[in-house]
Amino acid sequence: MTTAIVKTRTKSAMSPLTLVYSGMFAALMMIGANITAFAPFLVVGGVPITLQTFFAILAGLILGSRRGALAMTVYMFIGLAGAPVFARFGGGFGSILSPTFGFIVSFIFVAFIAGKIVEKNGKLHGYIIAALVGMSVNYLVGTNWMYYAYKFWAAAPDAFTYKVAWLWMMPPLPKDIILSVLAGIFGHRMYKVLKVRR
Repeated sequence: MTTAIVKTRTKSAMSPLTLVYSGMFAALMMIGANITAFAPFLVVGGVPITLQTFFAILAGLILGSRRGALAMTVYMFIGLAGAPVFARFGGGFGSILSPTFGFIVSFIFVAFIAGKIVEKNGKLHGYIIAALVGMSVNYLVGTNWMYYAYKFWAAAPDAFTYKVAWLWMMPPLPKDIILSVLAGIFGHRMYKVLKVRR
């Protein structure tokens, strides 16, 4: 009996619809990583307004924790396989050594945690909180990865410190907060429209 339930859940988790949704969000991440290549006006004050965090949050809000994390994992492995889907059309296994690869890894956790929060609180404020928590996870994982990458294997400037690493993240912070709140509102509405079964 228990074995049958586990098999049913596994089959549901990897249904054709799940694969379609995962592929869709992986494609959106590819576009979001290089949106400024198609819309140069999205570079404000030298800071590119990418939509990766926005789509990673949406993946968790709309698909739920497991499917959202799966979509982000698919995106990461497509890039590691060599497809130019990361920022600045980067890709390949060597991307792991990039100081910014931690942000790509963080998207998996962003989608999972945001999805977990809205699975417990499906109200609008729950979606906004989930989006902001997801953005915080993105910054926490990505910035720490960047700091240790520069310290241990990348060429860091002599004056580079942990504080400097966080100061580098301040310029894009306002736009990420705004986009996260919009992701929460949009995700709440889209979940009702799509009625994705988690």
